[in-house]
Amino acid sequence: MQEQATSSVAASSLPSSSERSSSSALQLEVKEGMESDDEIRRVPEIGGEAAGTTSGRQSGSVARLDRVRASSEGLKKRGRSPADNENKRLKRLLRNRVSAQQARERKKAYLIELEARVKDVEKKNSELEERLSTLQNENQMLRHILKNTTAGMQEGRK
Repeated sequence: MQEQATSSVAASSLPSSSERSSSSALQLEVKEGMESDDEIRRVPEIGGEAAGTTSGRQSGSVARLDRVRASSEGLKKRGRSPADNENKRLKRLLRNRVSAQQARERKKAYLIELEARVKDVEKKNSELEERLSTLQNENQMLRHILKNTTAGMQEGRK
């Protein structure tokens, strides 16, 4: 008798097919990506019975309830409504826009950094060219002095 009462209570707690279809859109919006409190608190069955206090028929009805929940959840995931698909598409478009904007900002910052490096390298290059020119002039002057001194020493020996 108690078993029948338990199974009828469990069956009456399930929503009818019309209730499920009408409330599935609302539940999907609420549950999207989140588990319900009942799913979080549910303790998995070990060895066919839930904590060893229920009889075989009760655990069978609990197993049937779990299968009904799982199959109805599976239908919700596969059979998305057009509004849900549109929301999903809009979210994806928004994420893509944000991502594209971030990529443009990163590219701009990278180009600014490269331009700064170009300026630094050009400045260093001009400094090195100036130093090279100075050293070449000094080298040419020293060669000229060396040539004059060696030529004067050779004339002095003669």
